[in-house]
Amino acid sequence: MSWIHDLLAGIGVGLIGGLTSGFMGTSPGGGLVIFSVLLLGAEQHIAQGTSLITQVPPTGLAGVRRYWQSGNRSPLLWIVWIGIGFLFGGAGGGYAAAAVSDSVLQWTYVVYLVALIALLILRRDREEENNKTADRDELPWLPLLLIGMLAGFSSGFMGIGGGLAITVGLAAGLRVPQHQAQLVSLVFSVIPTNIPAAGIYWSKGLMVGWPAIIGILAGLWVGTDLGARAANRVSKSVLRRVMIAVILLMALYMTHKALT
Repeated sequence: MSWIHDLLAGIGVGLIGGLTSGFMGTSPGGGLVIFSVLLLGAEQHIAQGTSLITQVPPTGLAGVRRYWQSGNRSPLLWIVWIGIGFLFGGAGGGYAAAAVSDSVLQWTYVVYLVALIALLILRRDREEENNKTADRDELPWLPLLLIGMLAGFSSGFMGIGGGLAITVGLAAGLRVPQHQAQLVSLVFSVIPTNIPAAGIYWSKGLMVGWPAIIGILAGLWVGTDLGARAANRVSKSVLRRVMIAVILLMALYMTHKALT
């Protein structure tokens, strides 16, 4: 029966997306987009809409709890400023995505991922003594707002949730410790800041069927928890290398899709 196939494929999509999300501390959007194309046969716009819609429920809550239990914290002001930027950027990205072709979305996705890889590679570790809690709580508001706007726009335009931009922006741009940057990013998989962008895709019917949606949500809940458990057992350098490798694979796949 087709609905059983869609349900099982959705669970597979959600589980892989959740594992990636929990381990790298990002929203599961990138994995959801790619594996919705691979396992569900969705077109680019539909894969992106599905990704955004399934990120509205707080499926990353278990992952946030794992990071919190390991001693990482997410300062409230960071969440506020990034969240404000996210809301504005997400609405703009959603409207922009609806006006362009699949090919434009795919190539934008590739360029975006390559830029993130470059930032991660160029990042130098902070000295341990600069990683005090007092220092981490006093980041300027404007960079946080800009990170939120970029994350929101990437979420709305490419359907990837914006978590990669938040993690890379905090860790590589503002020198926040890797585990803490990943926690802050994962918080935005709990706060439904992508509702404006998801609503735009929803209104245009750009999503897969409900059996697949339910399967994805179930897979996300389990996968994010397992990924976060694994992340808190490894060093920040391992996390960064894995993030670079995963983003590179995503970029190569999207390049292949754009060329075929």
